[in-house]
Amino acid sequence: MKHLVPAFAGVIMSSLCIVAGTAFADVVEGEVGTAKTTLMDSVAIPTVAGRGRVPELAAYYAGVLEDAGFAAEDIVITPMGETATLAATLRGREPSRPALLLSGHMDVVEADPADWVRDPFTPVEEDGYIFGRGVSDNKFDVAMMITTLAQLKRDGYQPRQDVILLLSGDEETGMVTTRALAEKYRGAEMVLNGDGGGGTLSDDGEARYYLMQAAEKTYIDFQLEFTNPGGHSSRPSRPNAITQLSKALARLGDYDFPPQLSDLTRASLTGMAAQVEPELGAAMRRVAEDPNDAGALEIIRNSPEYIGQIGTTCVATMVNAGHAANALPQRATANINCRVFPGVSQEEVQAELTRVIADPAGKFSVTYPPSMSPASPLREDVTDAVAEAVYANYPDLPIIPAMSAYGTDCTHFRAAGLACYGTSGLFMRPADDFTHGLNERIPVSAIPGALKHWDVLIRTMTR
Repeated sequence: MKHLVPAFAGVIMSSLCIVAGTAFADVVEGEVGTAKTTLMDSVAIPTVAGRGRVPELAAYYAGVLEDAGFAAEDIVITPMGETATLAATLRGREPSRPALLLSGHMDVVEADPADWVRDPFTPVEEDGYIFGRGVSDNKFDVAMMITTLAQLKRDGYQPRQDVILLLSGDEETGMVTTRALAEKYRGAEMVLNGDGGGGTLSDDGEARYYLMQAAEKTYIDFQLEFTNPGGHSSRPSRPNAITQLSKALARLGDYDFPPQLSDLTRASLTGMAAQVEPELGAAMRRVAEDPNDAGALEIIRNSPEYIGQIGTTCVATMVNAGHAANALPQRATANINCRVFPGVSQEEVQAELTRVIADPAGKFSVTYPPSMSPASPLREDVTDAVAEAVYANYPDLPIIPAMSAYGTDCTHFRAAGLACYGTSGLFMRPADDFTHGLNERIPVSAIPGALKHWDVLIRTMTR
């Protein structure tokens, strides 16, 4: 088990090995140029919800693949409202085998040009970076997968089973396209998702560790509502909906859900402990051994990056109350966003929220229904292949299993019964990560390694 952090030893009982001497094609300069062009061209198409540009991007990707020799019938674009999905198949030697799916998404979150230093939808290469909305989430890995599949086609590579690239068109919003893809391809073997996992570099550019995502928390939005008859503000009365809501939110803000761990998160905490500052690392080790260690829990809960690893979290994100400045409020509401630990039901969370606010006048309702999904098993063939891909660029780098606190397309694939793994080829410094934020960027230097990563990963999974 030399290539995985020691924490993995308690999760995977069989021995793991890397196949020595496997030959993989070197990434050539032209391939890097093609990948960069594909990435920048795709950023220039603003695939924001409501603009109807996702089908245009899907057609662009189809053109890249057709130029590499993909048959037109092996590329399917399916319109869905104002968006679309894309499915591109690299035909295998044994078509009866369940397919290997590659996953990514074409849509991006909105960006206001007035807030950016550069126009978010005019990709710019500057000072060693490519800037633009979606350049990291998720167009980088999509472009790398597209380029890799195109090169495999040019090389005449024929995988053992079909390899199907599936690109959704509304991952950042409703995930309707994702659910459609998951349902259609539920008979596949597994999914490798370019929108999860990935590598972390130190501030001086040295590789520190790689995360392989094998689970994610469930996203649920609850609305908390208080209602009153209202009246004239010159005649204050109790109860007051705004006051009731404020007290309830204060109780929620002071509350921590009970700690929870799984084999996956225990392994993740143990593996990450060596990568963070000593006090936090010691707390991670203590919680991995005893989830009820109050002192260690407090240290982790004060670290926003890791608080989501130790249980369910719920936080108020929006409030709305009143209807006139000189009237008592008739209604006050708040959005409570929850990221729910795998295995915990919506009903359990809602019951706990109701208990915590301790006010029967407060009514909870679900405004964003959840898609519950289990953790994916840490399969030996997957961990071996990921290790081989990572080691192609960074020999003996720690590889750590991870649960994402955010949601990806994997949620719906897992819900459909497919194992799904976040296996991004992107390595970068935390200081360069502006995903969903202003001036999103990726280092140009990440492209060659990412191409190598995807080439090795696909070949290893399909030899």
